[in-house]
Amino acid sequence: MNTPSKKLNIAVAGSGGREHAILRKLRQSPRAGTIYALPGNGGIARDGIPCVNISPANTPAFTAWCLDNAVDFVVVTPDNPLAAGLVDALSEKGILAFGPVREAAKLEWSKAYAKNMMRQNNIPTADYAVFTGCGAALEYAKSAPYPLVVKADGLALGKGVVICGTYETAEDAIRGAMEGGRFGESGKTIVLEEYLCGPEVSVLSFCDGKTIVPMVSSMDHKRELDGDLGDNTGGMGAIAPNPFYTEEIARECYETIFLPTLRMTQKAGTPFKGCLYFGLMLTSDGPKVIEYNCRFGDPETQAVLPLLESDLLEIMLACAEGRLTPDMVKFRDGACACLVLASNGYPRKFDVGFTISGLEDAEKLLRPSNGAFSGEVYCAGVRYGGRVPAAISGKLYTSGGRVLGISAAAADLQTALSACYAAAGNIKWRGIYYRRDIGQCAFDKKTP
Repeated sequence: MNTPSKKLNIAVAGSGGREHAILRKLRQSPRAGTIYALPGNGGIARDGIPCVNISPANTPAFTAWCLDNAVDFVVVTPDNPLAAGLVDALSEKGILAFGPVREAAKLEWSKAYAKNMMRQNNIPTADYAVFTGCGAALEYAKSAPYPLVVKADGLALGKGVVICGTYETAEDAIRGAMEGGRFGESGKTIVLEEYLCGPEVSVLSFCDGKTIVPMVSSMDHKRELDGDLGDNTGGMGAIAPNPFYTEEIARECYETIFLPTLRMTQKAGTPFKGCLYFGLMLTSDGPKVIEYNCRFGDPETQAVLPLLESDLLEIMLACAEGRLTPDMVKFRDGACACLVLASNGYPRKFDVGFTISGLEDAEKLLRPSNGAFSGEVYCAGVRYGGRVPAAISGKLYTSGGRVLGISAAAADLQTALSACYAAAGNIKWRGIYYRRDIGQCAFDKKTP
């Protein structure tokens, strides 16, 4: 176990806005030594954090680099490296890591496995059936109630779920996954699932294998267009806490979903350590699990972590070392919002390489002298030009679909949202796009 006085060299795996938020929170810890991002992005480099161009999907190279550079602790957040066993590989080399081992992460990388485990352990979830053959799946879909949800079993970059209103759309989704290779190997097995109605809630939780501590609830906005129209995305914004997630519902979820899930992983011989994400639907029959993710969500992280008052590094170490207690985790009162600024055309085809301007003005606005709110701009699909870091060149360019996330925390949600949108008005690039109704359902009091 690490001694309390030792400063730790830390590596964070990933390159998105979620990782940028985690990195900034880790830097606040007195125990943080040198912190690296692998591979990071231009905005992270702008913060003066060393970015190393090694993909966390390259397990041997990533592990070797950590050994060569005396890294004490690694935070693994992307799903693919977890599914590939990066935490296992680091552990074999004696490097402590925050995140589940491969078999524990199966709750995310195999939807069929997760659904079967929930059924066996009486954890409330939507009714479903699993198929490995296209003909049987199509036959089931003919008599299934609609809407029907078609899910690829494996990881599909958040694009492996199709909500089908008719048999014709279900047939297209099933054939596309199982015969057309739409999701590669991830779609060879599919889950056909009952469509659930109600407010959707995301609850991230810290776990150390035997203790689970939920974080502040949040609400993601996955559709690309206002009014929750258009295609699903990785997330266009989030608010925390979720206005539909009451204290009574939170207690029910803890007793009927969170604790049973942790016990389920223990029973299976894969006790979960890291961040376990519960995607929930608050149905008329009570809360039900839509999905598990085995890492921090994006953009939920950017709406939840600004409210965390405790030392994130100490919490993560406690999770990895099996000594987590509820009193280690404290969140401030109030609310936080995150607004995602995207490239026009996302989540389909979009252009990149445009100069980002107004970032400094936005950051200045998010730090008012009266303390009415506080905010951050987190970088995701961002690169710097030339051979010098962004902190020197001063120029950042778009390099992805979701480019920036603006987060603001305040005493109330309306103030937080207003700060996000005011800051967004300062930022420019060719083809910038963002939703104008993030969090609106909290005021309309109706299900998004």
